[in-house]
Amino acid sequence: MLAAGGRHCSVDVNLALPFRGTAAVIERKRPEDEMMHFFDYMSNMDVIALGFFLIMIGVYTLVTDHSALRARSISAAIDRQRENWMQEARRREFRMLDSSILGVLVSGVSIFASTNIFVIGGLIAGLAYNEELSAAFSSVPFAAPISPGRWSIKLTLLLGIFVYAFFKFAWAIRLANYCAISVGAMCDPADAGTDIALARAKAASRLAALCGHHFNRGLRANFFGLAVLGWFFSPTLFMAGTLFVVLILLRREFFSGALAAVKDTP
Repeated sequence: MLAAGGRHCSVDVNLALPFRGTAAVIERKRPEDEMMHFFDYMSNMDVIALGFFLIMIGVYTLVTDHSALRARSISAAIDRQRENWMQEARRREFRMLDSSILGVLVSGVSIFASTNIFVIGGLIAGLAYNEELSAAFSSVPFAAPISPGRWSIKLTLLLGIFVYAFFKFAWAIRLANYCAISVGAMCDPADAGTDIALARAKAASRLAALCGHHFNRGLRANFFGLAVLGWFFSPTLFMAGTLFVVLILLRREFFSGALAAVKDTP
């Protein structure tokens, strides 16, 4: 390039483009690196306890909801009573009693849904202040020291459980509303013996059963959420709490006094 005095000066034109060539290599984390980062916060006993927890949930759900044993559970017995209820409702001239029962059911489910919202808010706050809270919890008697990373993992599990429970309760509320609409759509008692009346009563009982099923799933999640609290103290207590919850749920589902009261009712 020619300067003003006739001299030549060389100018190094080097446009420093930020994304030129290999100078702009974006480092991406591989999924296996993320998994290794997760296990850095977990001891062997933590991994075993978490696996035991997930296996017990799967086995319990399989036995109570998807096996032949379900026919002997209190859930199946109450489903039969729901069908009896709707068959009687289609013969009633005034169905104010049925509306009142449905209102009580919706109120009960709404209480659990509202409570879970507060729990979810508290857990999110616990994640936001993980360093302070993990340090404070480490000073609790009988509690093992816990790092902020491990604290976040355990709270995330609890958060997932209670979010799942909230969606189950919210869906149960909607199903109860659908059931109330189905009761309102029942035929006149004078036509109670027609096929249409039978079909509408069957649909209402099915919606009531689905409402109860999703409500039970939400309650079950809350029970297992209580078991996770033991993980904050030790993995052994976590496994013991999980086994205790499963035994309590099995007893209430298959060996409770409530089941004995209704299992032989036609």
